[in-house]
Amino acid sequence: MPKLRYVPVLPIRRHAAEAFRDLRPEIRDEVTPLWSLPPHPGTRGPRLAAAVRAEIAAVSRVRARGLAWLDAPLADREQIPVLADVFAQYIEFGGFCPVTGPLRPTGQQAAARTLAVDCGRALGVRVEVPGEWNPELTEAVARLLERIGDGVKIELLIDLGGVLADRPGIPKDALRALDALVPLADWRSVVIIGGGFPRVTAEMLVRGVREEPRRDWRLWHEIRRNLAGRLPALGFGDYGVQPAVALARPDQGGGPDWGYLRYTTDRSYALVRTAHSGPDRAKTNREAARELLRLPDFRGALASSGETWLRDCARALTHPAVSAGSDGPGTGNPATWLRVGNVQHMTHVVRSLAGL
Repeated sequence: MPKLRYVPVLPIRRHAAEAFRDLRPEIRDEVTPLWSLPPHPGTRGPRLAAAVRAEIAAVSRVRARGLAWLDAPLADREQIPVLADVFAQYIEFGGFCPVTGPLRPTGQQAAARTLAVDCGRALGVRVEVPGEWNPELTEAVARLLERIGDGVKIELLIDLGGVLADRPGIPKDALRALDALVPLADWRSVVIIGGGFPRVTAEMLVRGVREEPRRDWRLWHEIRRNLAGRLPALGFGDYGVQPAVALARPDQGGGPDWGYLRYTTDRSYALVRTAHSGPDRAKTNREAARELLRLPDFRGALASSGETWLRDCARALTHPAVSAGSDGPGTGNPATWLRVGNVQHMTHVVRSLAGL
């Protein structure tokens, strides 16, 4: 069973593609993205195809040499045929792998299998477990495997969705899922995916740095301890530095007048508030970056381009025309903060996994 070290669920959006691009080559080679299309509510036909092609193009330009998946878990039935045609082009010529799941329409399952066979790709079987484990999923996966048949390389992706404090029973549910699904097939690899990044509110960021536990990371270690000797390798997956529910939000623009910088430590996600606009925007955002640099767990400006950006923002070096006391440009925007947050996070995860 080949070992997939790290599988982040990344939205098919420009900021995520740029984050993957900005990883150092040796880090990028260890990351296996599950590129997931955000919803396009009400969009149909050629308009949908054109929009999705434009979004996937950004991802395609940064594709690494290794494995990567394309998926549309939130597509409705009318959209699936259009998306299947668009995805097929990138899977055949761009080197991506298809994804299906036990609760997907049979037409989508058949199309994903055909693409995997015709293009010589692995097929990702994404089993979503957003709540308590349902034993009926075992039968659904078994039926899907019958339809897939022999001769297809299959990867098991158990996606737990959000793994926050409101799901105290999630470790047992994850183990039940593994116990039920692993024996069903000769999986090339098995990955547990969980979204442990918190749902951030303005009230959480009133003053200074807020630290939230990395429940996804803690959960994965707990599962590994429970499975010691029973499973040769278990890949780790998360949703980067966004909550799992963020994937379900269509890109409608707008938003609050505040944001936040993110930093990942061994035990927590560190968050500090930023400003989108206003006369004190640059001053506020540079001080936010300084707060993160003062963390005992800050890994230094050379750890990744994410840390470098934080150092430069704190010192007013992100724009050549900006001096330390200036209120000029150079402190980022929501897309920038997501990009640099994901760069430092994915880099830290890969290095942490390498030490296990």
